Amino acid sequence: MSVNNPEYDFKWCPGCGDFGVRRALEKSLTDRKIATELPMENNVVVAGIGCSGNLVHLLEGDRPYGFHGVHGRSLPAAMGIKMGSPDLNVIVVAGDGDFLSIGMEHIAPQAARNLNVTAVIMDNAVYGLTKGQSSPTSEFDMITSSTPYGKQEEKINPLKLYLEYGVSFVASMMSSKIKDLANLINIGMDHKGFSIVHVQSPCTTYNDTYQLLKGNKKLGIAPIAWEIPEAHDKSDINAAHDIVDKGGVPLGILFEDKLRASFDENINKLNEKVKPRNLDKVIESFSI
Repeated sequence: MSVNNPEYDFKWCPGCGDFGVRRALEKSLTDRKIATELPMENNVVVAGIGCSGNLVHLLEGDRPYGFHGVHGRSLPAAMGIKMGSPDLNVIVVAGDGDFLSIGMEHIAPQAARNLNVTAVIMDNAVYGLTKGQSSPTSEFDMITSSTPYGKQEEKINPLKLYLEYGVSFVASMMSSKIKDLANLINIGMDHKGFSIVHVQSPCTTYNDTYQLLKGNKKLGIAPIAWEIPEAHDKSDINAAHDIVDKGGVPLGILFEDKLRASFDENINKLNEKVKPRNLDKVIESFSI
């Protein structure tokens, strides 16, 4: 089980959006423990590198198991844990720099498999832990420590990316809406397949977007975050793309495919077709 390491002092900056994500994840795991009557150790939180990765050390209260992996490789680690122990509930926590740059190559394969894990992505559009360099979700021409004259790559749209890759559950939320975020994480964990909850989690040190997300009437700033209408058909992939194309930051569930089998379900079906062989037969197959 992950525990606080006395040799290290893991901290987030005051006001960091990741505090809200932590509270939401703690609430969703506690709610799940009550609903399933399974011990907290039935859950495993897998982290990569970055501010988001420290969440696995900073969870409070009744703690799940924790695995702090390497940069961009949280999904391979999660796959190993899930396939080794399918009864475990596996949650990935990662940031935009971790998940959408070096880790991007792992999203499409897990979407194709429909791996039954939940990824909670904290997007602050910078590499916060390493002093504010630009990330894949940083705005074009954004001034950062690594782009002092402006970033010259267009930002990616993670929600569009997830839909294009075939992720079977895609949701979006803000870190300040803790109850709503906890609810989305719970729905994602209940989903049979690959679920991603993408969270706008502002970095108060290098890219404070709270005012942009929420708006400020006094300053004439309209909020870019907006609620997805209740009438939205979550099972319609085209409707999900329409939501993304409206711009801004939609809040809620964009897409949910409840009919598709998960990877572990397909593996179980495959195992039923496999004919077991005794040791003599295995040795004989190598001698042919």
